[in-house]
Amino acid sequence: MDKIIEYMLAEDEGFGDVTSNAVIEKDKIVNASIVSKDEGILAGIDVIRQLFEEYGVEITLCLKESVRISKGDLLISFRGDARTILLLERTALNLLMRMSGVASAAAEYVDLVKDYDVIIAGTRKTSPGIAKFDKHALNVGGADTHRFGLDDMVLIKDNHIAVCGAPLDALLKAKKNTSFSKKIEIEVESLDDAIECVKNGADIVMLDNMSGEEVKEVIDELEKLNIRQNSLIEVSGGITRDNILDYVEYGVDIISIGALTHSSRSLNFSLKIE
Repeated sequence: MDKIIEYMLAEDEGFGDVTSNAVIEKDKIVNASIVSKDEGILAGIDVIRQLFEEYGVEITLCLKESVRISKGDLLISFRGDARTILLLERTALNLLMRMSGVASAAAEYVDLVKDYDVIIAGTRKTSPGIAKFDKHALNVGGADTHRFGLDDMVLIKDNHIAVCGAPLDALLKAKKNTSFSKKIEIEVESLDDAIECVKNGADIVMLDNMSGEEVKEVIDELEKLNIRQNSLIEVSGGITRDNILDYVEYGVDIISIGALTHSSRSLNFSLKIE
């Protein structure tokens, strides 16, 4: 079983489930299920299924990952030892509700731009310790995961630039010291820096915290210089459901949204023993 989930269970159990041990007889077999009290996209059900099976709980019914769910939907049914099911209950629900919330938020943003050739991506603004579950949920919701970790690609951000002195200096150093197998992305905050980085071979140029008008100015200038096709253009910062269509209209390639993982609402599920 996944070491992270083992830790979650150990943290919750402490020195034992004193309530279940006090009121439920040992080896009592029951039927139980998880029901949705919300609507959205289901994510993490395969993880939860494996968790229950690892503890000897028999799964009798299970919805598929990524299906759209509504209030009252039966997500998974199982049969097993009552004490075991109650031991797993909160960890299973917490993970399933969060993953489904992230997937639902991702799916909402993806649907908003479905008529455009643009990628919705997450960021590394994940919940500590469960980043891989957040990333999986983004994928279930139809969004790109972006980087899983620091070793995925070169992403030169403001603090790297502060140390190097200027965006172009940092980019040229990265190109010199990085394997051909790694893409190089750089974060810029001005028109001039964007142009210089595109001219000098950045694979991806991120326009960070720019207004829609500033983004449009950058893309228009790149097109005038006939270098727009040289780099992918990503935008990030301050992008919401209300203004996202403004950015896609300007012709950006990628929109990364940290809120998909740091601020998405968990869906509401409930475990019930019959």
